[in-house]
Amino acid sequence: MSTKRAPQIVVQLVHIAGPMKGQIQDFTGGLITIGRHPSCHLCFPKDLTAISRKHAEIVREGNQFRLIDHSTNGTFVNGKRATGVILKSGDVIEFSELGPKVSFLAEIREGAIEVETSIPHPLPPKPAEPTLIPLPPPPPMPKPTDEPPPIVPSVKAPLIIQYGPTLRSFRELPVMIGTSPQCHFVLEHPALAAQQAQILFVQERYWVRDLTGLRAVHVNRQPIGDQAPLEPNDELALSPKGPYFRFLGGGRLAEVAEPSPQGHQAEEKAPPPVTIDGKLSKGLFSKLRKIVKP
Repeated sequence: MSTKRAPQIVVQLVHIAGPMKGQIQDFTGGLITIGRHPSCHLCFPKDLTAISRKHAEIVREGNQFRLIDHSTNGTFVNGKRATGVILKSGDVIEFSELGPKVSFLAEIREGAIEVETSIPHPLPPKPAEPTLIPLPPPPPMPKPTDEPPPIVPSVKAPLIIQYGPTLRSFRELPVMIGTSPQCHFVLEHPALAAQQAQILFVQERYWVRDLTGLRAVHVNRQPIGDQAPLEPNDELALSPKGPYFRFLGGGRLAEVAEPSPQGHQAEEKAPPPVTIDGKLSKGLFSKLRKIVKP
């Protein structure tokens, strides 16, 4: 008897314009219906008359997804009117001219365990009866892999990360954090995976995404699951054992000491000198410390 995990393809629609701007919706089925009708999976408000009652649908074909238009005012992919186009991660879909826009993302995740059995031949005839096959005990929690993270569209947005004596600034997101040299921000920390987390910017809001699949990333001491928004003064732990940061708003992450038990303030430690890409900058660190200090 052998076991395997069937892959599951998850579609994310990131609303970048329209009445649902800023929302991210996950879909795992083979069909996504879109329109104003209440039965649609993606249902727009009734008063948005530029959208048809059954405007369009996204249909899974193997490991691909096809957009089919059923509307009067049209559906556009990357600015071009589309009727039956295969979608790629990062495509921007617009429902009618100047209508709501979403960014299409697709990623493969591990699914449920399937059980395969090998039975010797010949078999005596048996009546077809449903049987329950006991599953083996769950294996130990897998270690993070070096598989590439899901593709996310790049956007121009500032991000400043202070960690120890270093201050790094970025002008484009997402930024990948981990121990791998392929990451944008490399952290040599024993609790981190090769690709631990991503910082994203979706329509004027910063988000953090857990790339490990192990619920390792926490915000305010709670695991985020797949992803979560960041609000000013949120505590971000890249793993249960650190490192720890505070999100200051405006795309600024500052390292803090390990969060103390609830109701107690953590003691501050004197920081070492700060470098910006290798250059000493005491004044900038002092300003950042004033912001971080409760």
